[in-house]
Amino acid sequence: MAEENASYGSEKQYKDVEGVTTSELPADRLEEKAPEVVIASRFGTFGTALNILFQRGVEARGVERVPENERSPRNSWNNLLMWFSVNCVLTTVPIGVLAQEFYTLTLPHAIGIIIGFAAIGCATTAFIATLGPQTGLRTMVITRYSVGYVGGAIFSILNILTQLGFSVIAVILGGQTLHAVNHNLPLVVGVIIIGICSLLVCFVGYNFLHHYERYAWIVTFIIFMMIYGLGGHAGYHPEAQKPNEDRGVDYSADLLSFGGIIFSSCSGWAPVAADYNVRLPADINPLYVFTLTWLGLFIPIVLIVSLGATLMTITNEAYVNAFADGGTGGLIGQVLSPWGGFGKFLLVLLALSVIANNIPNTYSAALSIQALHKWFALVPRAIWTILVFVIYTVAGVAGREHFSDILSNFLAILGYWTAFFFVVLCEEHFIFRRKNGRLGGYDLTAYDSPSKLPLGIAGILACCFGVAGAVVGMAEVWYIGPLAKHLGPFGGDMGFELAAAFTAVTYPPLRYLEIRYTGR
Repeated sequence: MAEENASYGSEKQYKDVEGVTTSELPADRLEEKAPEVVIASRFGTFGTALNILFQRGVEARGVERVPENERSPRNSWNNLLMWFSVNCVLTTVPIGVLAQEFYTLTLPHAIGIIIGFAAIGCATTAFIATLGPQTGLRTMVITRYSVGYVGGAIFSILNILTQLGFSVIAVILGGQTLHAVNHNLPLVVGVIIIGICSLLVCFVGYNFLHHYERYAWIVTFIIFMMIYGLGGHAGYHPEAQKPNEDRGVDYSADLLSFGGIIFSSCSGWAPVAADYNVRLPADINPLYVFTLTWLGLFIPIVLIVSLGATLMTITNEAYVNAFADGGTGGLIGQVLSPWGGFGKFLLVLLALSVIANNIPNTYSAALSIQALHKWFALVPRAIWTILVFVIYTVAGVAGREHFSDILSNFLAILGYWTAFFFVVLCEEHFIFRRKNGRLGGYDLTAYDSPSKLPLGIAGILACCFGVAGAVVGMAEVWYIGPLAKHLGPFGGDMGFELAAAFTAVTYPPLRYLEIRYTGR
């Protein structure tokens, strides 16, 4: 296709494609100009209520492309602050706890793994974030340019499950912490409180979400620095796990398995990363977006995950018992106990901090439901957030007694699919969609037209190879792959590495053949 018709949302394309009045647009394109009008018209009497919500600030636009006249470079630093808030939360602490709880790693080794694998995982999310401004499309819609409409729906299903998993973890930990503050508050009620608070922000949408996340990190960051100090007063013992730490091949297994969890906790945001900067201008420097996103993820993840690992080195019996009885929430409650009532107040704030983490889960899960099919996109995004809230709250109530198992297994599995997801989008972007590549860019008018999108055979097949790589390299309680078995008695998890490698090798030749025979 001609370069001007395959641009990355350039000003020229905007004038050619979007430069008409709302009344001149065909019905199936009207949503790009006035989604609130179209949505309200679909629902009759109920549409009047929706229109009132839209006038009060509830975001109407769902997975439709954001045209350039609705974008602004203002507050581009929100990209950093949002990801800082999302990860500077109580939910991040238990990830570091796993280093000693499950893998018997000493603190220096745990921190080294955290830094190394976080740097890689954050880079995957930061790259996907750059695609938002370039296309004006949400992440799951962008995948259609690699794996087609059907493949995009498959990715959407995986992402829905991913965001629901993150949400379950968030509401359980928040509920546990509220229960630790006041044992008269049932854990179930605590879970529901966290879920409702998350829903309110997501229901309103993009602008309110960014406004909340811009400031949410400030208080929690200060509290975490206080906890570092209070923990030091209780007494850190960095070599406390030394007698229990594995050696040789067994240590390699622990390193890979814990590293995979760190990678997953960072790359887990990749399938939603473009959702939160689609209103930045198309000509904004991708390196600038990448850097802000990477820093916004890397700094809080390293600091807070390391805090969890550090707190586990306290050998005082009261702290050990607090963790045994109440998990991470109980341990942090014990750390803050010297401050009495003020410590409990800080613990309540930490419990509520998980709302900042749960907001993007709920918001993006709703968008992923819309991306499944045109029929699902007919239902307003705000309505889907309510369904998502109900699902993860019920799941959180059901799984509230199994937090650590859910966390470790979910994060490990998450890394497998985000690895091949990232590889496919990255290779498509840099090999086939570059200016002088086979396709020359993205035809941004085709995002919702299956006949203009790739068939997706190459992308789906490459992802299947990625699944095969994950299977032979994974090490879970319920299954250990044939390659993983060679590392330690419980296996060493190489799932995400092999999933990425298998996909990276197979996607380019398969995609080249697909383009050759189909032209798209």
